Amino acid sequence: MIERTLFNADHEAFRDSFRKFVEKEIAPHHEAWEEQGYVDRAVWRKAGENGFLCMTLPEAYGGSEADKLYSVVQMEEIARTGFTGIGFGLHSEIVAPYILHYGTEAQKQKYLPQLASGEMVGAIAMSEPAAGSDLQGVKSTAIQQPDGSYLLNGSKTFITNGWHADLVIVVAKTDPSAGAKGTSLLLVERGMPGFEKGKRLKKLGMKAQDTSELFFDNVKVPAENLLGGPAMQGRGFICLMEQLPWERLQIAIGAVAAAQAAIDWTVAYTKERKVFGQAVAQYQNTRYKLAELQTEVQVARVFVDKCCELIAQEQLDTATASMAKYWCSDLQCKVMDECLQLFGGYGYMWEYPITRAYADARVQRIYGGTNEIMKEVISRGMGLGGR
Repeated sequence: MIERTLFNADHEAFRDSFRKFVEKEIAPHHEAWEEQGYVDRAVWRKAGENGFLCMTLPEAYGGSEADKLYSVVQMEEIARTGFTGIGFGLHSEIVAPYILHYGTEAQKQKYLPQLASGEMVGAIAMSEPAAGSDLQGVKSTAIQQPDGSYLLNGSKTFITNGWHADLVIVVAKTDPSAGAKGTSLLLVERGMPGFEKGKRLKKLGMKAQDTSELFFDNVKVPAENLLGGPAMQGRGFICLMEQLPWERLQIAIGAVAAAQAAIDWTVAYTKERKVFGQAVAQYQNTRYKLAELQTEVQVARVFVDKCCELIAQEQLDTATASMAKYWCSDLQCKVMDECLQLFGGYGYMWEYPITRAYADARVQRIYGGTNEIMKEVISRGMGLGGR
């Protein structure tokens, strides 16, 4: 196995610290959270108290000014354990960076410290019933009123952290006639009249992660809640495109870590499980299959580690991030399927981690842009045309 050079001793010390947090505060409860369909709110506050939320934010806004590799470690540990109900990644590495990069100083001061402490839970509302990967198809509108406020109407679906969310970055058209150039981002708070949360959606996997519908019926959003202020009106689509490489790389990071965990579980199981008088691991088919999977995961890890180096240097382009997302999530699903097969009938039992991981993996090829969309992005980066 190739020794990883991505992390230094401080990163590995952080890994140990966060692993202990997971074992104490998440592992004993995750099964119950799967049953109820959401994690307890208390885990957010505990994570904030321990400095595990929004770590890359400047200290002035409640963060630790940590480099992105600390976030990578955290993502790997959550994926490794299979505790996919924890929505820390989206909160810390998607919602908070939008506010940090594009928000006004007043917006940063108001929201970022509360996100870092876990006092507020953040979500971002892009997908709609008729607009998923194609963000240009968003139908929600936020029409500016004479007093400067925006009247927000529309609905969103598949929103991670949506049920818990105290703050939602909503993608809406402030100029419906301008297409993508009319898209803006609004900061919508829990309790604003007309903002309602729908039912928590029941999913194939990631059962402990609250995923909800959101509804906006004439929600009056103050002018100061336009992300970035007046200068950013109509620039929402540009912001979304700028942040997608990091979002898609996060999916790839989790995919590789989860795939490696599945291989590790399967190696351990096949050494113990006997069929016809010998361990399953002793059969050539088992050994060769696991050797093939380990090789592919190793190749994927090297690529993803390189992408992590690039993102830390702010050099990761959209096409390369799309390659990582598509390739690694496809591989993750392949590994889960092959490993589950080696568990036999027990691989179909929910109490086994491989079963949960199999169900959790499937969405990775869908969210963050479907893998078909990833191939479209990659082909355009190659100079190939399309409709």
